[in-house]
Amino acid sequence: MKIVILAGGAGTRFWPRSVRTRPKQFLSLTSHETMLQQTYRRYTQWLPEASVYVVTARSYKALVEAQLPELPDDRLLLEPEQRDTGPCIALTAYHFLSREDDEVLVTMPSDHYTDEPEELVMALRKAEKAAERNHAIVTLGVVPTRPETGYGYIRTSEVRTEDGLLEASSFIEKPPLEVAEKLVRDPGIFWNSGIFVWKPSTIAHYMKLHQPFIWSLLSSGDGNTESVYPMLPKISVDYAILEKADLILTLPVKFKWDDVGIWTSLERIQKADAEGNILNGRGYVHLESTNNSIIYTDHPKTMVIGVSDLIVVSTDDGLLVCHKSEEQRIKSALKALEQQEGGT
Repeated sequence: MKIVILAGGAGTRFWPRSVRTRPKQFLSLTSHETMLQQTYRRYTQWLPEASVYVVTARSYKALVEAQLPELPDDRLLLEPEQRDTGPCIALTAYHFLSREDDEVLVTMPSDHYTDEPEELVMALRKAEKAAERNHAIVTLGVVPTRPETGYGYIRTSEVRTEDGLLEASSFIEKPPLEVAEKLVRDPGIFWNSGIFVWKPSTIAHYMKLHQPFIWSLLSSGDGNTESVYPMLPKISVDYAILEKADLILTLPVKFKWDDVGIWTSLERIQKADAEGNILNGRGYVHLESTNNSIIYTDHPKTMVIGVSDLIVVSTDDGLLVCHKSEEQRIKSALKALEQQEGGT
């Protein structure tokens, strides 16, 4: 088994801490280590370091090297530019197949959290065996604990394999609250962890079948992807392969997992003070009559007075003041802000 950590995303929901030049996988959000460092150490604790790879955009190469100086160049795969997870995973499969290496890969995000690594390891070992089958795609489906609108969901059938895996019947992207509330009551519904276990040849099979343009361009470059990669469409692996594949197996898991996708996810990981506030950053914060708020500041002195249920983030890159209930609008608001800046 090889672990391939996907670290090329330009996540913006943690703005203004997360910016395009330093997205959230390179930030320390849940511990003193960055999300990328935590993910890397999680797997090198039980696998040889030679089996753990990182794939990222070339623009983030220096950040990866600074945070993981022990990672050699031959285990750092570089995308010439960001084209989303579909081309990224296709490039990863092509890399290994061109070296006649078809060992099972675990492709996973670099910015997720779990405090139960032993349970994760057991699940991956089980998934690895299933992924050895011809053209088998295995995903980890997390048993949901709440109606989460920021996650994708997997709907499964009642058909179980001999080793207890379920057949996935459909994927549901970030539903509204009323839909999420119904989903979590269905025992056949799981959160989509974004962790997939498959062989490089399996990825190639589905790419040839459903995304022949992507695969033909990659495989026609004689190992040099520089000229063809910018021509590839920006498409997620979900749309490129997963929604079209005939058979995807889901392994249900119950360990604590979080994709740390938005500011309020920190409330599930970090301990709040007596008033329900979570404070982060390098500066001193003085609070008065403030409760249930998330505050991050890099400034020497900050005062927050008389507010509730706010996200307040201040860095050299910007200032965010947002009610928690409106957090899902940060991404679209940032896009509008950038468009306004571009028009000035």
